[in-house]
Amino acid sequence: MSEQLTREAIAVQPDWLRQVTERVGDLRFPEGARVLFTGCGTSYHAALACGSAAQALELVLGNAPPADVLVAISHEGETRLTREALEAFAGDTWLITGTPDGPIARVADHVVVATPEVEKSYCHTVSYTCAVAAGRALRGQDVTSLAGAVERELATEALGATKHDRFVVAGAGRDAATVLEAVLKLREGAHVAAEAHHTEQLLHGHLAAIDDSVRCFVLEGEGRVAERAGDVLKALGELGCDATLVPTSHPVVDIVRFQRLTCDLAEARGIDPDLIRWDEDLWNRARKSYG
Repeated sequence: MSEQLTREAIAVQPDWLRQVTERVGDLRFPEGARVLFTGCGTSYHAALACGSAAQALELVLGNAPPADVLVAISHEGETRLTREALEAFAGDTWLITGTPDGPIARVADHVVVATPEVEKSYCHTVSYTCAVAAGRALRGQDVTSLAGAVERELATEALGATKHDRFVVAGAGRDAATVLEAVLKLREGAHVAAEAHHTEQLLHGHLAAIDDSVRCFVLEGEGRVAERAGDVLKALGELGCDATLVPTSHPVVDIVRFQRLTCDLAEARGIDPDLIRWDEDLWNRARKSYG
C-alpha cells in the first residue's frame, strides 16, 4: 500500500457520491418511524452525521434512546459490536455498507450498498461520505448536490501541512460529527496528537491545557454556534495559537478539507496513511490483542 490509495479515494468522492441516489433508489425508512443510527469508529461518526445515533457498544449495554428502526453503518460489514447491536434490536434493522455480503448483512433486514466497491485504504474517506449521503437519502433528503459541492471543495486551497505536534478541532451543532471524524483522520492517517472539542466546552476549562504550540481549527457553524466560534477564535488568539476559522455547510463537504490535510501532513512527515499502522508490529499486536 501507499499514500496514493487514500488520495485516490479522496479524489473519487464526487463520482461515488453521484451514484448514491441511484443505489438508494426508492428505498426510504418507514414514515413516522423513530430511526436510530449506530456504528463504531468512522462509521459511528457517519451515524452521528445521519441523525439520532448511539455508539454500538452503548446499544449493546442498553444505553440508547428508544427506536423503531436501527440503522447500522459498517463499510466492510464485519464490525463485531455493530453486529451485536443489530442482533439485540427488536425492531426493523438496516445496514449501510460497502459490500452485500458479510456477518452484519446476514442479520440485517435491509442492506444498502452505498459504494461501488470496498475502499482499499484503511484510512476511510469516500466510504464515510457515501455512508452519510446514503443515510440522509434514506431519510428522504435530497443529496444530489453533494457531489458537485465536494468537487468544488477539492478545488479550493488546502489547509496546509505544518510542523505542529498537536492539533485541536472544535465545533458544535451540525458540525459535531465532522469534529470527531477530522480528529480521527489526523490521528490514524498522520499519527499526530489531535483533540476534538465542543465549541462551548473549550471555553470552560480546556484552554488551560492549550498554548501557542497547538494548531487549531474552529468549525464556524451558524447562528449562536458561529458567535461562540468567534469567541473561541479570539481566546486562542490571546494564547498565540495558529488558529483558523473554518466555514461549514454540510458534513459530507466539510470533512474533505481534513481528509486532504491528513494526506498533506502524512506526506510531509514520510508517513503512509493507508495502513493506519497495521504494518507496524507494535500497533498490529495491540490491535490483535482485542480481536
